[in-house]
Amino acid sequence: MDCNCAYCMKGELVEKFGYFACELETSTVYVFREQSKPGRCIVAHKKHVSELIDLTDEERNAYFADIAKVARALHRAFHPDKVNYGAYGDTGHHLHFHLVPKYKGGDEWGSTFEMNSGKVLLTDPEYEKLAQQIRDNLD
Repeated sequence: MDCNCAYCMKGELVEKFGYFACELETSTVYVFREQSKPGRCIVAHKKHVSELIDLTDEERNAYFADIAKVARALHRAFHPDKVNYGAYGDTGHHLHFHLVPKYKGGDEWGSTFEMNSGKVLLTDPEYEKLAQQIRDNLD
């Protein structure tokens, strides 16, 4: 655990950019507060590791099973044409993936998604509705 890490400390630090959706076997799922791509979320590993290579093969496989489970839920709930996956962390060294539903003809179709455009921010009840849609569509 890292006391400076939003994913480890949770609470106010992570709430600045993520709304808690659920806990899975190896990860915590957050609805990303910027919702220009409806359903965008983050799947953060429960362990404070920086790289995939910091996980055992079993841990990595279980983590990717969680990511796939969330991706299926996004397809069922939001019907995107494609889900983009981004693993960043140059400044925040906690393994997490952004799952970004993309829609043909929509914002940034055919290009890399912008990290945090700030274009579409919702109310907590609206974030909860998105979180519930994800939870309802998990295997």
